[in-house]
Amino acid sequence: MRLRSKALAGLAGLALLGWWGADMWLGGDSPTGARNAGTGAIASGPAHSLQGTAPDGLHAVQTMGLHALPTQCREAGCTVLPYAELKRLFDYYLSTVGELSVEAIGAQIRTVLAQNLKPVQLPQAERLLERYLSFKKALVTVEQQFAKKPTGSAVLRERFDAMRMVRARFFSAEEAQAMFGAEDLHDLDALARLDIVNDAQLSPQDKQARLAALDKQLPTSLREDREAPRAVIKLEAQVAALRAAGAGEDEVYRARAKAFDSAAASRFAELDQEERAWQERIAGYLAERNRILQGASALNQTEQAAAVTALQQARFDEAERKRLAAYEP
Repeated sequence: MRLRSKALAGLAGLALLGWWGADMWLGGDSPTGARNAGTGAIASGPAHSLQGTAPDGLHAVQTMGLHALPTQCREAGCTVLPYAELKRLFDYYLSTVGELSVEAIGAQIRTVLAQNLKPVQLPQAERLLERYLSFKKALVTVEQQFAKKPTGSAVLRERFDAMRMVRARFFSAEEAQAMFGAEDLHDLDALARLDIVNDAQLSPQDKQARLAALDKQLPTSLREDREAPRAVIKLEAQVAALRAAGAGEDEVYRARAKAFDSAAASRFAELDQEERAWQERIAGYLAERNRILQGASALNQTEQAAAVTALQQARFDEAERKRLAAYEP
């Protein structure tokens, strides 16, 4: 279960830079591990951050039958793709830009497509992927332009319109609606709320009334997405209270299964286990780090720093090491 906020989803999609930056999208240096040393071959293994997760959209892609074909599509020998599910699949793998190069990720996606799509769908899906990658690269240029502008709802709306103009260069109206329609609903709703909040001519009561009116107009799907994070927060508060009262993991599992379903409860349990294991590793690392830095050793500051670096490299992979500063005093 990959929980994520969808507020300003499309606008957030402009922020492709991640920790590796625009260079990764515009043909800069590949990150460590993106290519096999000495061979130049593209790494084929999954990124570390995706281990233990299921690809978004893959199940729907596997099980979705061919759509009814429009007459013009039949005559052209094409088929209609599960666009929304394919976009989710593409984004799942592209979320690891920085761990792997765009080239390596593209190769992984092509392999997944070949393994899961029907032969009649595969050529179109591969072309869709190429257009989507080109679209993402074009968005980096848009992001660079807007990074120089002041923040504010007017600039955000301008940014949103620029994104949609770029999108129209790569996708038909039907494709764009299928792939981005849900994101657009979120973004337009968020922009409308920002306009209300930032309107200095409205009183607090007027703002509250207009926001309430927007709430009533929300489509069911958007309302459910807005409520989902609150449901998780409410559930985890309930779990914390259960544990404080001495409840065991079975009772916690039942509470989560009742609030969501058994699959979500199992995933929550896995996350709990992963978090406990991580905290144990962090505790062990901090104890050893303190021994190096505060112990009565003959190491000078340079030697201490080298010893801490060696300790980090021995106990954590590259992605994990980026998180350590948050735990160090």
